Amino acid sequence: MPRTSSRATALPPLQHDEVQVMNVPLAPALQAQSSSISPWPVFWIASVAVFLVSIDVTLLYAAFPALQRAFPEAGSAHLSWVLTGYTLVFAALLVPAGRFADLRGRKRTFLLGLAMFLGGSLGCGLARDVATLIAMRVAQGAGAALLFPASLSILLAAFPASKRAVAVGLWGAVSGVAGALGPSLGSFLVDRFGWPWAFFLNLPLGAITLWLGWRILDESRDPERGAPIDVIGVVLLILGVGAITFGLVQSEAVGWMSPMVILAIAGGLATLGAFVVWARTVRAPAIDLSLFQDRTYCYINLASLFFAIGFAMMFFQTFLFTTGVWSYSLTRAGLAGSLGPLLVVPTAIVCGRFAARAGHKLLLVTGSLISTAASIWFALVPGINPDYLHTWLPGALLTGLGVGMVMPSLSAAAVAHLPPARFGVGSAVNQAVRQMGSVLGVALTVAITGHATLNLAAFHTLCYLQIALGFATAILCVPVDTRSRAPAPATAH
Repeated sequence: MPRTSSRATALPPLQHDEVQVMNVPLAPALQAQSSSISPWPVFWIASVAVFLVSIDVTLLYAAFPALQRAFPEAGSAHLSWVLTGYTLVFAALLVPAGRFADLRGRKRTFLLGLAMFLGGSLGCGLARDVATLIAMRVAQGAGAALLFPASLSILLAAFPASKRAVAVGLWGAVSGVAGALGPSLGSFLVDRFGWPWAFFLNLPLGAITLWLGWRILDESRDPERGAPIDVIGVVLLILGVGAITFGLVQSEAVGWMSPMVILAIAGGLATLGAFVVWARTVRAPAIDLSLFQDRTYCYINLASLFFAIGFAMMFFQTFLFTTGVWSYSLTRAGLAGSLGPLLVVPTAIVCGRFAARAGHKLLLVTGSLISTAASIWFALVPGINPDYLHTWLPGALLTGLGVGMVMPSLSAAAVAHLPPARFGVGSAVNQAVRQMGSVLGVALTVAITGHATLNLAAFHTLCYLQIALGFATAILCVPVDTRSRAPAPATAH
């Protein structure tokens, strides 16, 4: 297979409509490949890698009941770190990984990240104790953080400016498709072959992608744009969010007023406060706090945090409820949890066209209220007797519609009014905030359930929390204004 040309020219600046469709961080500087080479092989390499990273999250929600049965001595609180360890490291390393790719090379970073992700997947599948499983999940999260920003930089470098918006839109849709397929595919594999196949699934396709990436991709770097990595800031973020998460997941076992829980949560908040102080003193912090001087950006990220907490709780509780209360098999639970997410991609496509004309506020507020209505439905309608068609499906469809309106709009609105030079880091920070929200959502779900099966009272508590988070998201989106700012009319002299 011939290698693409290594000669490169600078790309023109990204236009606003090209950034609207981006749901993931960008590396700030790109190199263009020769237009005589078809860019689509590069597209598939970048997309397959992101597909594996995206499907791994929802697939593990489906595998959690099987992990509880496989490691009964561990307890839900300990096992929850199989989910949160991955997401926590992924979120904390996302922005520094983009800088690392600029400094060390985007192809090298992409291949290194993919290799780490596959190595972690193999280690997870072979793990025979929870400690090893968590350690391998952390390795997966670090690999995912490296390949995610590098993959988008490589993708944009392969396409001419006129086709980048289409390519990035398709690339972003891959993540949505992966999220929709994760529950059903993961449940089927785990139910038929055991929980290790939730991780072994990544290996064949990932190995082919790694080989093709080594053969086809060209290297590019931009040392001038790659700021030094804020190691201290990354450590403070991981320790702070990790301590809060630890306190939340332990609260069910030892009580909310336990000194251990209080110290863990207070210590985590203090550590995050220390990060804020630190970030004001360094040139390139792990999260650039000056971004939050933009009013819309600040509200959007708070809304992203709240919505991500509720979204993680919703996805997680689906499998706990259908397997624990309704006694569904994993395969049947996966199918039950996949119909709602299938609405996300078509809804996002239709709503994206509306947002380009009228801004994102109406979509964000309406979508948040629709998601809240879904939580109200789940709190009032499903009972202990299985009745998927009449008591679960309507709520699932409402959820898919609401998520399709809100999630892509949050990503696009986050960068709507940032200057072009800050699109990349602004999108990366927003993605990191959403991942932190997912960590807290899983921690809250485990703290409320705490036992092997989810009873109806605990399920209703989760629904009430999601209702509150949905209303909070809608309120935070009311001040958002991402409509195009028309230039002021010239004054007559």
